[in-house]
Amino acid sequence: MMDAEDGRTQTTQGIWMAKAIGIEPFIVAIDVEGSDSRERGQGGATFEKQSAVFALAIADIVIINMWCHDIGREHAANRPLLKAVFEAMLRLFRLRKTTLLFVLRDQTKTPFERLELSLSGDIEKIWAEIPKPDAYKGTPLGDFFKVEITALPSYEFEEDKFKVKVDRLRQRFFHSISPGGLAGDRRDAQPASGFAFRAEQIWKTIKENKDLDLPAMEVMVATFRCDQIAKETLSRLSSDKTWLALRQDVQARKAPKFKKSIKSILEKTLSQYDMEAIHFKESVRDDKRKELETEALQVLYPAYAAMLRHLRSRALKFFKTRLIKKVKRASRVGFEASIDSTVQYAMDKFEKESRDVSISKVWDASAAKENLFSEIETTKYKAKNQIL
Repeated sequence: MMDAEDGRTQTTQGIWMAKAIGIEPFIVAIDVEGSDSRERGQGGATFEKQSAVFALAIADIVIINMWCHDIGREHAANRPLLKAVFEAMLRLFRLRKTTLLFVLRDQTKTPFERLELSLSGDIEKIWAEIPKPDAYKGTPLGDFFKVEITALPSYEFEEDKFKVKVDRLRQRFFHSISPGGLAGDRRDAQPASGFAFRAEQIWKTIKENKDLDLPAMEVMVATFRCDQIAKETLSRLSSDKTWLALRQDVQARKAPKFKKSIKSILEKTLSQYDMEAIHFKESVRDDKRKELETEALQVLYPAYAAMLRHLRSRALKFFKTRLIKKVKRASRVGFEASIDSTVQYAMDKFEKESRDVSISKVWDASAAKENLFSEIETTKYKAKNQIL
């Protein structure tokens, strides 16, 4: 509102944002510079359209502030602005409705019903007149917008009534995203964590006078945020106390319940990502989750490699014990065949145990298996030289 003592001057410059105080759910209030200001001059129309498109692109509810006496007038009633708004909406390809809340200031003695009827007729007429792509020809206004109209008495002459009416209007913003609430449907609602980046990219696109393809914009924001979330989650894994304790334990010994422990660590990591990324575009979210899982498995792999060393050592020890017994009662006849069966048993035992402690098909035990086989063959060769 203009300050009467300062004369009739512009009060809002540009676009301001702040958290709405005391309203649930969390609401960001965006104050857009008024249209048709003297200070903005001839450039006002351009900024007016840019700010209108920006508001439509990010807001659930767009409040259009109108002077009651302007209803029916060509320019004062924001007809050019409404045309720009409607044309922009057709280019945005949004899946959900935006609520247009018209607030009529300084209500006159004209019954509200008459004002509402007149304004609704103007809105429908503007919608019918604007050119539409073939896909939207004949589409009713209600498919794109939920239109609400309310009126306020004069603040200057009826301040108490004005404040009561404003308070009632404010109450409508409580639980506005509930079914039937002021915000309408929420089919493509975006996560708050991506809001700042999304708003910045949307404004940049508008300023560059490029077509604003919101679905593509949502993919870009989802890609950026999911990648960010994945990196943060991976960083937390690297310093996770449970993981560090397991990694240290498995270096010294064959850790009991290794598979259960390391699987729990991986699941916790992926669960953290899922909680933060759940509201972003599913295809992008799932792709980044797969990348995160691959990278997390790389972080956890050294513990698996340490377990393989313990299993390899155990399998070799098992083979040597069996070999010593065979050497003691060995004879040339059938000795080599007996040794070969022991080799196969030891290798099968290692392969089974290495599978039992693995949590992923990408974890490869082939190198450890080859090393074990080489060690067994060396031991076998020495034993054969003693007998043959």
